[in-house]
Amino acid sequence: MVSKAENRVFGKRRQQHIIILASGEKVRHMTIRPWMAALGASFIGVVAIGYLAATSYLVLRDNLIGATMARQARMQHEYEDRIAALRAQVDRVTSRQLLDQQLVEDKVEKLLAQQMALTTRHGKLDSLLDRATESGVIAPTIPVPTDNPAKAADHASVSGGLGAIDALLGKTASKATGKENRALGYAPLRETTADRADRVFSKVTLSLKNIERQQMDRIQKLTIGASETASAIENILQRTGIDIPTEDSADAMGGPYLAPSLGSNFETSLDNLDTALNRLDSMRQTARRLPYSNPAPGKPITSRFGNRIDPFLGRLAMHAGIDFRAVTGGEVRSSGGGTVTTAGPSGGYGNMVEIDHGFGISTRYGHLSRILVKEGQTVTSGDLIGLAGSTGRSTGPHLHYEIRRNGDAIDPMHFLNAGMKLDTLLD
Repeated sequence: MVSKAENRVFGKRRQQHIIILASGEKVRHMTIRPWMAALGASFIGVVAIGYLAATSYLVLRDNLIGATMARQARMQHEYEDRIAALRAQVDRVTSRQLLDQQLVEDKVEKLLAQQMALTTRHGKLDSLLDRATESGVIAPTIPVPTDNPAKAADHASVSGGLGAIDALLGKTASKATGKENRALGYAPLRETTADRADRVFSKVTLSLKNIERQQMDRIQKLTIGASETASAIENILQRTGIDIPTEDSADAMGGPYLAPSLGSNFETSLDNLDTALNRLDSMRQTARRLPYSNPAPGKPITSRFGNRIDPFLGRLAMHAGIDFRAVTGGEVRSSGGGTVTTAGPSGGYGNMVEIDHGFGISTRYGHLSRILVKEGQTVTSGDLIGLAGSTGRSTGPHLHYEIRRNGDAIDPMHFLNAGMKLDTLLD
């Protein structure tokens, strides 16, 4: 009854597990508690799990290491490819800059050569311009390029190629594009240095070509002016019967054949201007040598060339010259340049001076009170050669003036009238 009651109150008691250990006479026992069994099972589970994990790590370690190394290799290759691409881009940019710099240097050298050529041309023009000025030909100012033809902001300095290169490829351009070059791969497209240099050099080249064209135009104007003046003088000389010798190829005697020299347009223009100025100088020298000036400036003419009543005989007689009214001692000047062939008494001329002017032309100055030159003396137009008087066959003080061509008397009025036309052309 009691056993039944205990079972009803406390339930059935679970039997404990006892481990008995016997060693000789010693017997030991150990009761296994539930928590001890749970602890042992947990320890065994942990060891099993550790063993399985270690075994799995040992089995999968090679794969994990291989995957990690492969991932690192991929990342390294990607970085290397990126670096190679950036280096290639840097090389392209550097090569383009070097090419642009070479182009700029070449263009600067061309501009320097062109400027030097224009400056040299200007030096060659100096002597011709001086001659043109002395000859009375209007000589407009010939432009010459300066060391810096334009502002540095807009044009390259042609006085120094390195300066132009620095201006186009130097610090200014680097500062302007420095921020954008931080990421070369993403630099936006901009106007290159070569394009900017092309625009700048085009402006400078156009400016130099304009100077060259102005030089050519003004040289041509000078040439035309000198030629027209020389032709006008030549026409006046021809109307007075003076034959001007010209160069004729028929006078050539021979020589080895050489191909004709074909110079530049500028050299040809200079040669043409030089030829025109030489011709003008020759015409003027010829005109100054011939008797186109007035031997008694400001004195009236009292008797002209031709038949007249002779003051001594009272009948018609030939008057071989013209008479200028003058007082005794009045100045008598040479009407042209030449050589004195006679200086002394000469029959009815009284004291006479005769001057040979070349081209078969000679002049006579009669009735002088005093002679101031000697035979063989060279005189120029306007030189004082004597004083007026009334020596020889004369009825009063005056100057008898004759012009003779190959010994024959001609009317001096033709030369005096031509001389008035030549005044503006000879000055």
